[in-house]
Amino acid sequence: MFSRGMKLILMVAFQAMSLISISTASLQYNFYGSSCPNAEQTISNVVYGLIDADPSMAPALLRLHFHDCFVMGCDASILLDPTKANGSPEKTAIPLRGYDAVNKIKAAVEAVCPGKVSCADILAFAARDSVAKSGGFVYPVPAGSRDGNVSSAFSVFSSIPSPFFDAGELVQSFAAKGLTVDDLVALSGAHSIGTAHCSGFKNRLYPTVDASLDASYAAALRAACPDGSAADDGVVNNSPVSPATLGNQYFKNALAGRVLFTSDAALLTGQNDTAEKVRENAGDLTAWMARFAASMVKMGGIEVLTGARGEVRRFCNVTNS
Repeated sequence: MFSRGMKLILMVAFQAMSLISISTASLQYNFYGSSCPNAEQTISNVVYGLIDADPSMAPALLRLHFHDCFVMGCDASILLDPTKANGSPEKTAIPLRGYDAVNKIKAAVEAVCPGKVSCADILAFAARDSVAKSGGFVYPVPAGSRDGNVSSAFSVFSSIPSPFFDAGELVQSFAAKGLTVDDLVALSGAHSIGTAHCSGFKNRLYPTVDASLDASYAAALRAACPDGSAADDGVVNNSPVSPATLGNQYFKNALAGRVLFTSDAALLTGQNDTAEKVRENAGDLTAWMARFAASMVKMGGIEVLTGARGEVRRFCNVTNS
C-alpha cells in the first residue's frame, strides 16, 4: 500500500507527464543511466543537505534555473564568472544567490563521474530537488543538455520578465520562449517561496497605495519598506503565509490582494484568461503541482544545446578552454 504522500507524488508525476510538451524531445529521461548512474542521487543528496542547512537555497536554486533558461536558453551560461575576455557575463547583471551551492553540487558529481554531467543538467535537477524539499512533490526531469560558452549581461535585461510588467507584456515575454499562458501562471506559483527587495514593489506603495492591494498587507509592507532612498532596499518574504512552503498559496494570496509585484497583480486583470487560471490553481493544489512540474520540464527544454554543441564543463563557473 502506498502512503498518502507517495500517492500524491505518483499522481502529480502522472498528471505532469500527460501535460509535458514534445518540445523536450531533444532531451532524454534517465540520460545518465549508463554514463553516471548515481548522478541524480548524488545531486539530490547535496541539494537536500544544502536546503536543510539553509531553506532559502530552495528558491535560490529555482531562480537560477529560471534565469538560466530565459537568457540564451538552458545552457548554464548564468554560472560563468567574469574574465578578461568577458567582463560582463550574465551573473553581473542581477544579483542572485546559489552560485556556491551549484559549485558544491558539481564537485560532488565530478567526484563520482568526472566530465559526464553538464552544469545545465545540474541546474535542472537541483531545481527539481528544491521543489521536492520545499513543496513535497517530485517529477521526472529529462537531461542531455550541454553547457554554453557565451554569456552576456546585456542579454539579461532583454530576456528576463520584469516585475513591473503588465499581463500583456508577461504573456509576450513567455511566448518568446515558447511558453504558454498556462505555463506563465503555473510557474508564477514559485513566488510562494523566497524573498524580494522593496525596490521591486515600492511602486505599488508610494506615493499612493495600489488600490488592488489589501489594506492591512499594504500597511505592513509600508512599515517594512519605508519611503526613502534606493540604497535602503529591505527584503520581505514573497508570501505572507507559509513563506518556506512551495504550493498554491501564491494564488490564494493573489486573490486576496496580498502579492508583491505589479506582475503578480497583473495576472488578475483578466487578460488572456490569466485571472481564471489563477482561480483554478488556487482551488486545486494537486492540479497546480502537475501544471507546475510540466511547465518546469518545458522551460528546461528552452534552446538547449545537445549532441556535439556546447561542452560539459569541469567547473561550472568557467569554460573548459
